Amino acid sequence: MAASFLKVAATCVSRCAARQSLSMRTFSSTLPVSQSVPPSLWKLGRLNHVAIAVPDLEKATALYRDVLGAKVSATVPLPEHGVYTVFVELGNTKLELLHPLGEKSPIAGFLQKNKAGGMHHICIEVDDINSAIADLKAKEIRLLSPEPRIGAHGKPVMFLHPKDCDGVLVEIEQA
Repeated sequence: MAASFLKVAATCVSRCAARQSLSMRTFSSTLPVSQSVPPSLWKLGRLNHVAIAVPDLEKATALYRDVLGAKVSATVPLPEHGVYTVFVELGNTKLELLHPLGEKSPIAGFLQKNKAGGMHHICIEVDDINSAIADLKAKEIRLLSPEPRIGAHGKPVMFLHPKDCDGVLVEIEQA
């Protein structure tokens, strides 16, 4: 009787294992996982930069240049955006140091809430900013301006509302 019980149990285990292996999802090594994403008229590109709001631009620039040994740009005023910028070159992306320019600077408000400064936004390149904007509007992602503006790199940019982007202020920039 014990032998027949073990035989039945072994048969059940092998059937269960066979069923489980059939139900387990496997990914083909020849097909990309992103294949399930519907085609789009625009593509998300690389991370262009991470922007950091700083209360003392000279001190922050010195940290990255003198202490960490990074190559940094000159300070560039962008009055249309209400900021001074300094770019810190990294191997695979950049940091953008932001400091308020003028009383209506959005960075001034950010620094009032975050006295020590901190991460302000991320910037991701897109291959067609106009198609991206139209698509994001259709998907009810709020934009922070009615039209793209020229950003620090001389290319069109658009900011996406952080409440629609998991709490992150996202800037898209024409590649």
